[in-house]
Amino acid sequence: MSILHAIVLGIVQGLTEFLPISSSGHLVIVPWLFGWNDFETMSTARAIATARAFDTALHLGTLAAVLIYLRKDLIVYVAQGSQIIFNRKQPATQAGRRAWFLVLSALPAGIVGAAFEDKITEKLGSPALISVSLIIFGVVLIWADRRATAKNYLQTIESLTMRNALVIGAAQVLALNPGTSRSGITITAARLSGYSRDAAARLSFLMSVPIIAGAVLFKLAKLVTDGIPDGLLMPMLVGIVVAGISGWLAMWSMIRLVQTKTFAPYVFYRCIVGAGVLIAVASNWR
Repeated sequence: MSILHAIVLGIVQGLTEFLPISSSGHLVIVPWLFGWNDFETMSTARAIATARAFDTALHLGTLAAVLIYLRKDLIVYVAQGSQIIFNRKQPATQAGRRAWFLVLSALPAGIVGAAFEDKITEKLGSPALISVSLIIFGVVLIWADRRATAKNYLQTIESLTMRNALVIGAAQVLALNPGTSRSGITITAARLSGYSRDAAARLSFLMSVPIIAGAVLFKLAKLVTDGIPDGLLMPMLVGIVVAGISGWLAMWSMIRLVQTKTFAPYVFYRCIVGAGVLIAVASNWR
């Protein structure tokens, strides 16, 4: 893999992991559009191992980004959440309970993802299916946002309940389909559950921590077993740094946008990209 490809894919991963436009979908579409075949000369087994190793690096970069961006909140959650386990004589705080609600939110997608990883990779992720998913779930996002606005939904993160955490977390299962967007579907579920735009976006970021951390640990275990493929160390390091920087910028920009605007720009982008990919597929351009 070239350093240029690592930089481009790092930017794509960082921006699309936290913006509601689908990271997994873009990581398929971008190489497909440019005709990149970084693993074409490898055996099937080695190509899969190399792709997974680089994917682990990209997710490690976005994990670092969200940990840095949310560091103040996470310090409180870790401290208060740990108190529930190690200092049971003290009553649980609201922040401590929310910390465990956020952990619980990762269970549905984590279990399904681990159980059906190979089938998801084999059956899902074609450019045509990704484009349809981009459009459909983009329309669902804007519908949910407008419905929540009409009903004046303004709940904050402080009002998070176990039920809402599990409902929003269960929605993340849909994001195992490339093109859905984990960020997009959690924001959709959060808006329908009564949360303000700002709270929905922040919940999406917070819920990404356990789900990304779990995925990284799961993939690192395989990477330790298989080892880093030859020639991939430098692209992996570049991917980590670039994904981390672009991920931080994505979170910063979206919070600023949703404080005064709707999610419409992201939905418009999803529909344009989805339609463009469908045209490319139908015309055999790619």
